[in-house]
Amino acid sequence: MSDPWSGARVLAIDPGRGKCGVAALDAEGRLLYKTIVPAADLADRVSQMLGAAPEAAVIIGAGTASRDLQAALRAARPGLALEVVAEQHSTERALERWRLVEPPRGWRHLLPRSLRFPPGPLDDFAAWILAEDFLRGH
Repeated sequence: MSDPWSGARVLAIDPGRGKCGVAALDAEGRLLYKTIVPAADLADRVSQMLGAAPEAAVIIGAGTASRDLQAALRAARPGLALEVVAEQHSTERALERWRLVEPPRGWRHLLPRSLRFPPGPLDDFAAWILAEDFLRGH
């Protein structure tokens, strides 16, 4: 069985101090994979993903802890072509994406969409947004 990110066109990272969102999209912009990983494990996860998607562009948001994570990625993968991208409003857009793709369960379906919030972090959704923006620009 192949990895879900095989054939990815872009691997996107929404950086953070303790955790990072990671998303892989194909050339048509379809989401192949998204997850949240501890920041300490990011370089290993990206290396693993690039093993199955060696042609993928690797992008990282310019926000929180980005410089430290860029250094860790470059140390783990010398020669890595890493593109730093703006991530303004990616969290707000990630919340809206979550509201669109995660149907409310139980009594929560009675709430207006604007009052629904995820039970956990949205870093993986933010990475998904960054990847889509990158594909639109290239």
